Amino acid sequence: MLKAARRLPPPSPSPDRGRANRARSQAFFRTRSAFAATLLIAGGVVAAAAEASVRAGGETPMNETATLNASNDPTSPDKGAPSTGISGLAAEMRVAAADGVRTVVPGISIEAISFSDMPGWAGDDQRAALHAFLVGCEKLRDRFAGLGVSGRDLAALCGKVNKAKGSRAAARAFFEREFVPVWLFDKGAPLAGFVTGYFEPAIPGSRVRTDRFTVPLYRKLDDLVKITAAERRTATAAGIDPEYVFAPRTATGGLTEYPDRPAIEAGALSCRGLEIAWVEDPIDAFFIHVQGSARLQLADGSVMRLAYAAKSGQPYTAIGRILIARGEIARQDMTMETLRAWLEAHRNEARALIDYNRSFIFFREMEGDADAGPEGAAGVPLTPGRSLAVDRKLHAFGTPIYVEADLPKTAGGHFAQLMIAQDTGSAIVGPARGNIFVGTGVQAGRLAGEIKHGARFTVLAPRGSRLARASAQGEHR
Repeated sequence: MLKAARRLPPPSPSPDRGRANRARSQAFFRTRSAFAATLLIAGGVVAAAAEASVRAGGETPMNETATLNASNDPTSPDKGAPSTGISGLAAEMRVAAADGVRTVVPGISIEAISFSDMPGWAGDDQRAALHAFLVGCEKLRDRFAGLGVSGRDLAALCGKVNKAKGSRAAARAFFEREFVPVWLFDKGAPLAGFVTGYFEPAIPGSRVRTDRFTVPLYRKLDDLVKITAAERRTATAAGIDPEYVFAPRTATGGLTEYPDRPAIEAGALSCRGLEIAWVEDPIDAFFIHVQGSARLQLADGSVMRLAYAAKSGQPYTAIGRILIARGEIARQDMTMETLRAWLEAHRNEARALIDYNRSFIFFREMEGDADAGPEGAAGVPLTPGRSLAVDRKLHAFGTPIYVEADLPKTAGGHFAQLMIAQDTGSAIVGPARGNIFVGTGVQAGRLAGEIKHGARFTVLAPRGSRLARASAQGEHR
C-alpha cells in the first residue's frame, strides 16, 4: 500500500524566498484540477504501461498501463496530444538567467530550491528509495538525458550508498548531501504534472495448453529486431511506418512489417512453437499485454514469471479511448476496472474492440528471485511505491524524483514520496509525467486503476550535474 504523507507547511531559509516558494506550491495545487480538465484523453485507463516501457533503447513492457489510467492525461500516446509542449526535445540544454529562474528547454524553466521547501519531505522514509537507488546502480548507463542528468552523474554516487544504509536519518542525509532539488516551471508558473499507476498481474496459468488454459502468450521470433536509427531509412523504404520500433528481418537482410494483433489472433504464428505460456481468459491475456509482465500461478504450486521481450511494432491504440468516444463509458468513469467490466459484459464485441489495438506484445521467462518485483526498462526489479516510469528522453534512469499528488483515500490520500526513475513508456511524455509502480496482484491492480491525478515533480539533480549547475548558476548550454 502506498504511504500517505501529511502535507506540511515548509520552513524556508529566507522569508522572501520561503513566501515565494510557498505561494508557487499553493498555486500549483490550486490549479491542478483546472489543468487536468483541459487535457486530452490519453486513451484508456492504465494501458500504456506495458509496451510503453522502453528497454535497451526500444519500447518495453511495464508501461502500457499509463494510457489506461490516463483519461485526463496530458501525455497521450496518440499524435497531437498536448504533452506540456516539450516532447521531442533535443538533449542540448538551453539555459538563460531570468529573475532567478533558468530556462532549460523552450518554455520550461528551472529553479534550485531547498529540501525544506518540499512539502512532506520530512515525513517521508527515504530508506526504501535509497534501496531502489542502490539496486539501480547495477545497471546505470552513461547516457545523457534532456534535463541535464547523466548515468555517469548518478553512478558516481553509488559508492557512497552503503554508508547511508541503516537509519532513516542517514538515508535522508545522503539525498540532501548529494543532490540539489530542482523545481520545473512552464512560462513562469509551476509545471503541472500528472501521474498514473501500473502493476504486475498475478493469475492462474500453464506452461502447456490444457482444456482450461487455451489462450496463448508468445515468445518473440529471433528475426524480430529493434529498428535502429541507422536502419530507419531502410525501414521507411520498405514501407514501414516511422512510428514502428520493431520489425522482422528478411532473409536478404532487409526489414518488413510484422503481423499485427488481428493477424496473430487469427493464427499467423500458430504451429511455430512460439507459445511460452497459456492462460484461461482472453481478457486476462489482453491486460497482461497492457501491463507487460505477469506472474502465472501453475498447477504444481510454482510461479512462472513473464517479462516483456518485444512488440510487433505497430503503434499502440488505447481501446478505452474508443469506448469513451462511443459514449460507452464516461471519461471521468474510465478506469481499468470499468474497462474490464465492459469487456466482460460484452464478450461478443470485446475481440473486435481489442483488435483496434494492432500492437502485440511478446514475452520472455524471467529467472531469479521470485519475491523481487518485475523488471523495468532500466533492467532492475521495480519497487512498489518507489519505482517511477518516466520519459527517458528527459530523465536518466536512476534519477530520484520527489512526487506529490492528492490521490484518492483508497490509494492512501495525499502522496509525497521520493521515487527512482526505473521504467518508461510510450505514454509517458514530458518532464512531469510519471507512472507509479504499485505492486503485484488483484489489490495492486485495483489501486493502480484509481490513480490518474495531477502531481508536482521535484527532480533531485546530483551536485555537479549539468542540471544542478544550471539551476544554481544559469550557465548557458
